Amino acid sequence: MRDVTYPPIIYTALAGFKLLGQRFQMTGTEHVPRSGGVLLAYNHIGYVDFIYGGFAARPSRRLVRFMAKRELFDHPAVGPLMRSLHHIEVDRASGEKSLDVALEYLKAGEAVGIFPEATISRAFELKELKTGAVRIAAEAGVPLVPVILWGTQRMMTKDHPRDFGRGKTIALTVGEPMYPTGENPAAETAELKVRMDALLEQTIAAYPADEQPPGSWWLPRRHGGSAPTLEEAKVLDAEEKRERARKRAAKRAAARGK
Repeated sequence: MRDVTYPPIIYTALAGFKLLGQRFQMTGTEHVPRSGGVLLAYNHIGYVDFIYGGFAARPSRRLVRFMAKRELFDHPAVGPLMRSLHHIEVDRASGEKSLDVALEYLKAGEAVGIFPEATISRAFELKELKTGAVRIAAEAGVPLVPVILWGTQRMMTKDHPRDFGRGKTIALTVGEPMYPTGENPAAETAELKVRMDALLEQTIAAYPADEQPPGSWWLPRRHGGSAPTLEEAKVLDAEEKRERARKRAAKRAAARGK
Protein backbone atom coordinates (compact mmCIF):
# COMPACT_ATOMS: atom_id res chain seq x y z
CA MET A 1 0.00 0.00 0.00
CA ARG A 2 1.51 3.32 -1.10
CA ASP A 3 1.79 5.92 1.69
CA VAL A 4 2.48 9.50 0.70
CA THR A 5 0.73 11.25 3.60
CA TYR A 6 1.34 8.95 6.56
CA PRO A 7 5.14 9.43 7.05
CA PRO A 8 5.04 13.26 7.08
CA ILE A 9 1.99 13.15 9.37
CA ILE A 10 3.97 11.03 11.84
CA TYR A 11 6.90 13.45 11.87
CA THR A 12 4.52 16.39 12.26
CA ALA A 13 2.86 14.62 15.19
CA LEU A 14 6.24 13.91 16.80
CA ALA A 15 7.12 17.58 16.52
CA GLY A 16 3.78 18.47 18.08
CA PHE A 17 4.33 16.07 20.98
CA LYS A 18 7.73 17.61 21.61
CA LEU A 19 6.26 21.10 21.51
CA LEU A 20 3.68 20.02 24.10
CA GLY A 21 6.43 18.58 26.29
CA GLN A 22 4.75 15.19 26.33
CA ARG A 23 6.44 12.12 27.77
CA PHE A 24 5.71 8.63 26.44
CA GLN A 25 5.55 5.64 28.73
CA MET A 26 5.47 2.58 26.45
CA THR A 27 5.47 -1.06 27.53
CA GLY A 28 5.17 -4.32 25.62
CA THR A 29 5.60 -2.90 22.13
CA GLU A 30 7.63 -5.99 21.21
CA HIS A 31 4.30 -7.86 21.02
CA VAL A 32 3.45 -6.05 17.77
CA PRO A 33 4.82 -8.26 14.98
CA ARG A 34 7.15 -6.63 12.48
CA SER A 35 5.38 -8.12 9.48
CA GLY A 36 2.13 -9.78 8.49
CA GLY A 37 -1.45 -8.92 9.26
CA VAL A 38 -2.25 -7.96 12.85
CA LEU A 39 -5.35 -6.52 14.51
CA LEU A 40 -4.69 -4.09 17.38
CA ALA A 41 -7.58 -3.72 19.86
CA TYR A 42 -7.56 -0.43 21.79
CA ASN A 43 -9.52 0.95 24.72
CA HIS A 44 -11.31 4.21 23.89
CA ILE A 45 -11.04 7.15 26.29
CA GLY A 46 -10.66 10.26 24.12
CA TYR A 47 -11.02 11.83 20.71
CA VAL A 48 -7.27 11.74 19.97
CA ASP A 49 -6.81 8.02 20.69
CA PHE A 50 -6.24 7.09 17.05
CA ILE A 51 -3.49 9.74 16.79
CA TYR A 52 -1.54 8.32 19.70
CA GLY A 53 -2.58 4.68 19.29
CA GLY A 54 -0.52 4.21 16.17
CA PHE A 55 2.67 4.79 18.15
CA ALA A 56 2.26 1.40 19.81
CA ALA A 57 3.36 -0.06 16.47
CA ARG A 58 6.10 2.46 15.74
CA PRO A 59 8.95 0.37 17.31
CA SER A 60 7.92 -2.42 14.92
CA ARG A 61 7.96 0.07 12.03
CA ARG A 62 4.27 -0.51 11.27
CA LEU A 63 1.60 1.92 10.12
CA VAL A 64 -1.81 1.29 11.68
CA ARG A 65 -5.01 1.64 9.63
CA PHE A 66 -7.74 2.55 12.08
CA MET A 67 -11.39 1.65 11.80
CA ALA A 68 -13.14 4.96 12.51
CA LYS A 69 -16.68 6.28 12.45
CA ARG A 70 -18.12 7.57 9.17
CA GLU A 71 -18.61 11.09 10.57
CA LEU A 72 -14.85 11.66 10.47
CA PHE A 73 -14.75 10.74 6.79
CA ASP A 74 -17.69 13.07 6.09
CA HIS A 75 -15.82 16.06 7.55
CA PRO A 76 -14.58 18.36 4.75
CA ALA A 77 -11.09 18.72 6.24
CA VAL A 78 -10.58 15.51 8.20
CA GLY A 79 -12.19 13.18 5.63
CA PRO A 80 -9.58 13.54 2.85
CA LEU A 81 -6.79 13.11 5.42
CA MET A 82 -8.36 9.91 6.81
CA ARG A 83 -8.64 8.47 3.30
CA SER A 84 -5.05 9.41 2.43
CA LEU A 85 -3.88 7.48 5.51
CA HIS A 86 -5.92 4.47 4.33
CA HIS A 87 -8.01 4.35 7.49
CA ILE A 88 -11.25 2.38 7.30
CA GLU A 89 -14.66 4.06 7.33
CA VAL A 90 -17.22 2.47 9.66
CA ASP A 91 -20.92 3.06 9.15
CA ARG A 92 -22.54 2.02 12.44
CA ALA A 93 -25.88 1.45 10.69
CA SER A 94 -24.32 -0.99 8.21
CA GLY A 95 -20.87 -2.21 9.10
CA GLU A 96 -20.43 -5.07 6.62
CA LYS A 97 -18.47 -3.01 4.12
CA SER A 98 -15.97 -1.88 6.76
CA LEU A 99 -15.52 -5.48 7.91
CA ASP A 100 -14.76 -6.52 4.34
CA VAL A 101 -12.18 -3.75 3.97
CA ALA A 102 -10.56 -4.65 7.29
CA LEU A 103 -10.31 -8.29 6.22
CA GLU A 104 -8.82 -7.27 2.89
CA TYR A 105 -6.19 -5.15 4.64
CA LEU A 106 -5.31 -7.85 7.17
CA LYS A 107 -4.99 -10.55 4.54
CA ALA A 108 -2.68 -8.22 2.62
CA GLY A 109 -0.40 -8.02 5.67
CA GLU A 110 -1.50 -4.66 7.09
CA ALA A 111 -1.80 -3.60 10.75
CA VAL A 112 -5.38 -2.57 11.54
CA GLY A 113 -6.59 -0.78 14.67
CA ILE A 114 -10.05 -1.27 16.18
CA PHE A 115 -11.89 0.11 19.23
CA PRO A 116 -14.02 -2.84 20.46
CA GLU A 117 -16.01 -0.61 22.84
CA ALA A 118 -17.23 1.29 19.75
CA THR A 119 -17.58 4.58 21.66
CA ILE A 120 -15.61 6.57 24.23
CA SER A 121 -15.91 5.40 27.84
CA ARG A 122 -16.92 8.27 30.09
CA ALA A 123 -15.86 6.14 33.08
CA PHE A 124 -12.38 5.66 31.59
CA GLU A 125 -12.84 1.97 32.33
CA LEU A 126 -13.58 -0.68 29.74
CA LYS A 127 -17.21 -0.93 28.70
CA GLU A 128 -18.58 -4.15 27.30
CA LEU A 129 -16.73 -5.10 24.11
CA LYS A 130 -18.33 -5.86 20.76
CA THR A 131 -17.43 -9.25 19.26
CA GLY A 132 -16.22 -7.73 15.98
CA ALA A 133 -12.54 -7.72 16.96
CA VAL A 134 -12.29 -11.45 17.63
CA ARG A 135 -14.47 -12.29 14.63
CA ILE A 136 -12.33 -10.22 12.26
CA ALA A 137 -9.05 -11.61 13.63
CA ALA A 138 -10.36 -15.17 13.41
CA GLU A 139 -11.62 -14.81 9.84
CA ALA A 140 -8.40 -13.13 8.69
CA GLY A 141 -6.24 -15.65 10.55
CA VAL A 142 -4.17 -12.95 12.27
CA PRO A 143 -3.11 -12.28 15.87
CA LEU A 144 -5.25 -9.96 18.00
CA VAL A 145 -3.07 -7.68 20.13
CA PRO A 146 -4.64 -5.72 23.04
CA VAL A 147 -3.44 -2.14 23.58
CA ILE A 148 -4.24 0.24 26.44
CA LEU A 149 -4.00 4.02 26.11
CA TRP A 150 -3.87 6.31 29.13
CA GLY A 151 -3.50 10.08 29.37
CA THR A 152 -5.16 10.92 26.07
CA GLN A 153 -8.45 11.59 27.88
CA ARG A 154 -6.80 14.54 29.62
CA MET A 155 -6.55 16.38 26.29
CA MET A 156 -9.86 15.82 24.55
CA THR A 157 -12.79 13.67 25.61
CA LYS A 158 -16.53 13.81 26.25
CA ASP A 159 -18.02 16.30 28.73
CA HIS A 160 -14.75 18.14 29.42
CA PRO A 161 -12.99 21.14 27.85
CA ARG A 162 -9.98 20.56 25.65
CA ASP A 163 -6.61 20.85 27.38
CA PHE A 164 -3.47 20.81 25.28
CA GLY A 165 -1.29 22.18 28.06
CA ARG A 166 2.33 21.08 28.29
CA GLY A 167 3.87 18.25 30.24
CA LYS A 168 1.37 15.41 30.08
CA THR A 169 2.44 11.76 30.09
CA ILE A 170 0.93 9.47 27.48
CA ALA A 171 1.04 5.78 28.34
CA LEU A 172 0.66 2.85 25.95
CA THR A 173 0.71 -0.73 27.20
CA VAL A 174 0.71 -3.56 24.68
CA GLY A 175 -0.29 -7.07 25.75
CA GLU A 176 0.54 -10.51 24.44
CA PRO A 177 -1.32 -11.54 21.28
CA MET A 178 -4.44 -13.67 21.23
CA TYR A 179 -5.21 -16.07 18.39
CA PRO A 180 -9.02 -16.22 18.12
CA THR A 181 -10.56 -19.19 16.33
CA GLY A 182 -14.05 -17.72 15.96
CA GLU A 183 -15.64 -20.89 17.38
CA ASN A 184 -17.03 -18.96 20.37
CA PRO A 185 -16.82 -15.20 19.73
CA ALA A 186 -18.57 -14.32 23.00
CA ALA A 187 -16.11 -16.32 25.11
CA GLU A 188 -13.10 -15.03 23.19
CA THR A 189 -14.37 -11.45 23.56
CA ALA A 190 -14.74 -12.04 27.30
CA GLU A 191 -11.12 -13.22 27.38
CA LEU A 192 -10.02 -10.12 25.47
CA LYS A 193 -11.80 -7.92 28.02
CA VAL A 194 -10.15 -9.73 30.94
CA ARG A 195 -6.75 -9.13 29.34
CA MET A 196 -7.47 -5.47 28.58
CA ASP A 197 -8.84 -4.86 32.10
CA ALA A 198 -5.62 -6.26 33.58
CA LEU A 199 -3.50 -4.10 31.26
CA LEU A 200 -5.53 -1.02 32.20
CA GLU A 201 -4.95 -1.67 35.91
CA GLN A 202 -1.24 -2.09 35.23
CA THR A 203 -1.10 1.12 33.20
CA ILE A 204 -2.94 3.25 35.77
CA ALA A 205 -0.72 1.89 38.56
CA ALA A 206 2.45 2.76 36.63
CA TYR A 207 1.28 6.24 35.60
CA PRO A 208 2.98 9.16 37.41
CA ALA A 209 1.08 9.68 40.67
CA ASP A 210 1.60 13.44 40.59
CA GLU A 211 -0.33 13.60 37.31
CA GLN A 212 -3.42 11.83 38.64
CA PRO A 213 -3.99 13.06 42.20
CA PRO A 214 -7.05 11.89 44.16
CA GLY A 215 -10.24 13.45 42.82
CA SER A 216 -8.94 13.84 39.25
CA TRP A 217 -11.83 13.85 36.77
CA TRP A 218 -9.86 11.65 34.37
CA LEU A 219 -9.33 8.92 36.97
CA PRO A 220 -11.88 6.09 37.52
CA ARG A 221 -13.92 6.36 40.70
CA ARG A 222 -12.55 3.14 42.16
CA HIS A 223 -9.02 4.53 41.77
CA GLY A 224 -9.89 7.61 43.81
CA GLY A 225 -10.91 9.82 40.90
CA SER A 226 -14.20 11.59 40.22
CA ALA A 227 -15.07 10.07 36.84
CA PRO A 228 -18.56 8.58 36.51
CA THR A 229 -18.91 4.91 37.38
CA LEU A 230 -19.67 2.55 34.51
CA GLU A 231 -23.33 2.52 35.59
CA GLU A 232 -23.51 6.33 35.70
CA ALA A 233 -21.72 6.58 32.36
CA LYS A 234 -24.25 4.20 30.83
CA VAL A 235 -27.06 6.59 31.82
CA LEU A 236 -25.17 9.55 30.31
CA ASP A 237 -24.58 7.56 27.10
CA ALA A 238 -28.31 6.82 26.84
CA GLU A 239 -29.16 10.49 27.34
CA GLU A 240 -26.66 11.47 24.65
CA LYS A 241 -28.14 8.92 22.26
CA ARG A 242 -31.67 10.23 22.85
CA GLU A 243 -30.54 13.82 22.30
CA ARG A 244 -28.84 12.88 19.02
CA ALA A 245 -32.01 11.14 17.88
CA ARG A 246 -34.09 14.20 18.84
CA LYS A 247 -31.81 16.50 16.84
CA ARG A 248 -31.92 14.21 13.79
CA ALA A 249 -35.71 14.10 13.95
CA ALA A 250 -35.91 17.89 14.26
CA LYS A 251 -33.55 18.28 11.29
CA ARG A 252 -35.65 15.93 9.16
CA ALA A 253 -38.85 17.77 10.17
CA ALA A 254 -37.28 21.12 9.26
CA ALA A 255 -36.20 19.74 5.88
CA ARG A 256 -39.71 18.50 5.13
CA GLY A 257 -41.13 21.89 6.06
CA LYS A 258 -39.05 23.75 3.49
